Amino acid sequence: MWIEVVGRPILGPGRRELLRVVDEQGSISKAAHLLKITYRKAWGQIKVMEAQLGLPLVVKQTGGMGGGGTRLTPTAQDLLSKYDRLTKGMEELVNGRFKGIFL
Repeated sequence: MWIEVVGRPILGPGRRELLRVVDEQGSISKAAHLLKITYRKAWGQIKVMEAQLGLPLVVKQTGGMGGGGTRLTPTAQDLLSKYDRLTKGMEELVNGRFKGIFL
């Protein structure tokens, strides 16, 4: 399932996973590596989502004692939570309809 704005995709399973792994790893670079995509592609997908929403989804932190990193904004965390609730609800609905029709 994709969420679209004016016919343009913003969030789907792949981008959802990217944001989840960025949140988990605290790094776009590490997330890209784990997802087997280039950093450029990962960063590009995040920038496209931000541009389409008109809202920041990540905050990059530069160096320092603990090193740099990236964290999701509260907006991104809320978006993921809502997307997960939506997909779970759709899955429950489809499973119920399937059982009613085929079983």
